[in-house]
Amino acid sequence: MCGRYVSPDTASIESAWHIGRTNSNPFGRRYNVFPTTQVPIIRRAADADLLELAQARWGLIPFWWTQPKMPTSTINARSEEAAGKPMWRHPYRNARCLIPATGWYEWKAMERTDPDTGEVRTYKQPFYLYVDRQEPVCFAGLMSTWARAGAEPRLTCAILTRAPSESAAPIHDRMPVILPEAAHDEWLDPDVKDAGKVSEIIHFTAMGDVKSHPVSPRLNSTKTDDASLIDPMVEAFRR
Repeated sequence: MCGRYVSPDTASIESAWHIGRTNSNPFGRRYNVFPTTQVPIIRRAADADLLELAQARWGLIPFWWTQPKMPTSTINARSEEAAGKPMWRHPYRNARCLIPATGWYEWKAMERTDPDTGEVRTYKQPFYLYVDRQEPVCFAGLMSTWARAGAEPRLTCAILTRAPSESAAPIHDRMPVILPEAAHDEWLDPDVKDAGKVSEIIHFTAMGDVKSHPVSPRLNSTKTDDASLIDPMVEAFRR
């Protein structure tokens, strides 16, 4: 599960992936990205062998969706199952993207003792997980363009997840698929349509070495979005 993450600003994305500015509505850096909001994605331009920066709804809606209510639980796709699931199999083969990020959050069930009563209580402590580098990284993403009759097409996306690496496992049993820069071209290559090949890219290249630290429960509110959210919470285990 990856339900919240940190997104770089437009200038950082353009600099890291050498993408030229194509719109006048740049993204600001966000420290508390949550589902169904618009997020920056990187995709292969339709008419050129170049990368372009676009915005998409986080929460994939497949092109064939006709129900009045939007699908739920589509912010993440399990990479082990995506090739065979109706929700994911078309974009897995034909519509992959990159989702820039600097890190993500997970919640870990923990216990603490009430100093007044001595009662042991369970609570969920948020953690920030990240790759230890200055530049942003990219989650492996799937995308889909969906439109109702008479409405403008809407670009949507999902983050692929995997079993956790050794360094992420103490925090959560899933993590995003993080692709190194060397795998980006192949991931976005429209000629790569074989599900087995897509799976190989994930299996052999996904980055797993991450760092983590506890952060403030202020993160729990979607109204909170500032740089202090990723600061270590040194008092987390003393309460």
